[in-house]
Amino acid sequence: MICASAELLDGGRGVRFTVSRHGREEPAFVIRYHGCVRAYFNRCGHVPVELDWQAGEFFDDSKLYLICATHGALYAPESGRCLGGRCDGRGLTPIPVEERDGFVYLTPED
Repeated sequence: MICASAELLDGGRGVRFTVSRHGREEPAFVIRYHGCVRAYFNRCGHVPVELDWQAGEFFDDSKLYLICATHGALYAPESGRCLGGRCDGRGLTPIPVEERDGFVYLTPED
């Protein structure tokens, strides 16, 4: 389990968590956008720095885009696709999650 569903408001603060990948813990986050939960590794497509400007703050002021606090790169919340800035077409890496019974869970990859 990552968090309770109620912790994620549409376009609001995200929840940070870690994922074990290739034998080490990697930072990640989950957000809600247009009613759906989405999770990504917390790593800018430009250079591997974390996106949030304060813990859990991933959206820009308009609440329409995810933004890298370091470079200003913009990403589509629903897909992680690079929309502009220094990400040069390199999007965020998605992490499969599911929402059920009032909680958000990491979905095992096949």
